[in-house]
Amino acid sequence: MSDIFVHSSSHVEKGAQIGKESKIWINVQIRSTSVVGENCIISKDVYIDENVKIGNRCKIQNGVSVYHGVTIEDDVFVGPNACFTNDKIPRAFNQDWNITKTLIKKGASIGANATIVCGITVGEYSMIAAGSVVTKDVKAYSLVMGNPAKHYSYVDKSGNKINEKN
Repeated sequence: MSDIFVHSSSHVEKGAQIGKESKIWINVQIRSTSVVGENCIISKDVYIDENVKIGNRCKIQNGVSVYHGVTIEDDVFVGPNACFTNDKIPRAFNQDWNITKTLIKKGASIGANATIVCGITVGEYSMIAAGSVVTKDVKAYSLVMGNPAKHYSYVDKSGNKINEKN
């Protein structure tokens, strides 16, 4: 792992796979069966659970927890304190709960403090506005916002709003 940076306060469990040129910053925990791609930035206080897959060139900002069942493809931005879930019916006493998978497709951007409810797909190059609560699939190149998040407009690959004609 000499071609990656891991801050001394972080804990990367044996067996975790970290791609070359990735940077793991302060107080990050990465579990043993997870995969982080090449040239990623995993910022302060991030938790990456078992069996999580994060693609290449991703930026996961401060305070994000990426739980088992979440797959993040290449070139994804996850803003500070964004939240992923993995249990459709959370109960502390449920011994037989099942993980519900979530897929974040290539190039998507998730704003600060957004909540991504499990069981959905966030489409390629889509954008989720800060503070949004995403409860349904997001189409490719769609900008969604609100609680619950709803389509606002389309964006181009760079994230610029596309003027739609009615």
